[in-house]
Amino acid sequence: MPVTRAEQRAATRRALLAEGRRRFAADGYHDVVLAEVAQAVGVTKGAAYHHFDSKAGLFRAVVAEVQQELGERVAAAADRHGDPWERLRVGCRAFLAAGRDPVVRRIVLMDAPAVLGWDEWRAMDEDSSARHLAEALEDLVKAGIITDQPVEPLARLLSGAMNEAALWLARSPAPKALTQTEQALDRLLDGLRPRGD
Repeated sequence: MPVTRAEQRAATRRALLAEGRRRFAADGYHDVVLAEVAQAVGVTKGAAYHHFDSKAGLFRAVVAEVQQELGERVAAAADRHGDPWERLRVGCRAFLAAGRDPVVRRIVLMDAPAVLGWDEWRAMDEDSSARHLAEALEDLVKAGIITDQPVEPLARLLSGAMNEAALWLARSPAPKALTQTEQALDRLLDGLRPRGD
C-alpha cells in the first residue's frame, strides 16, 4: 500500500523531532544546526523549516515532547500506589529523580528556561505536569490527609520548590545531592499534615 502524503509528512516530522532531540540532548541548543538535523534524516533544510519554522520551533516541540513524557513518567510512578499520600511523595520524588536523566537535564532543565524564557517554560511545565500535582493535593485535602487550604497557591509553591530543586540537581555534581534533596522533600511534605492538638 503506498504511503500517503500525510503519512510521509508525519514520518518526516517524527524523524526531525527524534534527531533534534538526540542532538539537543548531546550538544545543547546553541551547538545544534537545523540544516544538519535535516541532512541527518535525509530531508532538505526547507522541509525542516516547513515543519518547525526555525531551530527554536524544533526545540520548542522537543521540549514539549520531553515534558509530556516527564509528566507521564511522574504520573505513572505515582499511580502505582493506592495510598494518596504515597502517590504524592513518590510522584514528587520521580520528578526530582528525572532531573538526572541526561535528556531531561539538558533539554528541559538547562536549555529550555534560557532559550524559551521563564514564562514560556513555566507555561509548558504547567501543561505537562503541574495539573497532576494540583489533582494530588486536591485529593489529599478532600481526604483530610493534609490541612484544609486553597490548593492552587499550595500547588504553585510546591511546584516552584521542586522546579528549583530539579534545576539545582541538574547542575550539581554532588553524589548525595539527590538523596539529600529527597530527605528535605519528605520533611517539607510532612509539614503539610495536620498536627495534633
